[in-house]
Amino acid sequence: MFTDFDLDFIIFGIFPYVALTVFLLGSIARYERDPFTWKSSSSQLLRRKQLVWGSILFHVGILTVFFGHLVGLFTPVWVLDALGIPYALKQWMAVIIGGPAGIAALIGGTMLLHRRLVDPRIRQTSSYPDIIVMVLIWLQLAIGLLTITQTLQHMDGAEMVRFMTWSQSVVTWNLNAWAMVVDVHWLYKLHIFLGLLITMLFPFTRLVHIWSGFAAPFRYLMRPGYQIVRSRRKTALPKRVGRPATPAE
Repeated sequence: MFTDFDLDFIIFGIFPYVALTVFLLGSIARYERDPFTWKSSSSQLLRRKQLVWGSILFHVGILTVFFGHLVGLFTPVWVLDALGIPYALKQWMAVIIGGPAGIAALIGGTMLLHRRLVDPRIRQTSSYPDIIVMVLIWLQLAIGLLTITQTLQHMDGAEMVRFMTWSQSVVTWNLNAWAMVVDVHWLYKLHIFLGLLITMLFPFTRLVHIWSGFAAPFRYLMRPGYQIVRSRRKTALPKRVGRPATPAE
């Protein structure tokens, strides 16, 4: 029988490393073994209007929330102190920016999830892992918004600093990091757990296309100077398209 102490240690002390390991190795394995499944499997031709509005709201909101969490959790506390940024101000910024972004993502996610579950044709193009991870993301957004009710009760920034310290301690392999979040509200704990669970399921769903979004700018910069386009007519000469060649080329 697990005690609360054991569960806290497993969820916040061990599970983060399990989730990150599966996330990295699973992504590499899928790219190497099943490269043709590395896609978002778009259903744009079906119920396009609902997809457009849902996709815009969801992606703008979720990207804002994601990068907000990334910067907020992994900015060293000493940087805030050096810049003279009060912890309370940073926490207010998280509420003011993250709240509307979370609502937009939740509305967009609801629209996307509705069309995927209700429309029989779209349902046929959806796998169970993709539906499960979408439901988990929807729940994660809803719980994240509910945590604002707890955040507003202590706007001094102390809780925020605890989460920052825990996140940074995990990536620096501080095995005692779990002790920093054992007595926070259960909504925060559930929010963290779902985030880790989604991270672990990432390589087995259509979420892997996010990697391509991050890699695209680097691939663009490293592309060849131009492409050779050949006409179907045998007499036509190859044409250069793309960016102009530099003198060195």
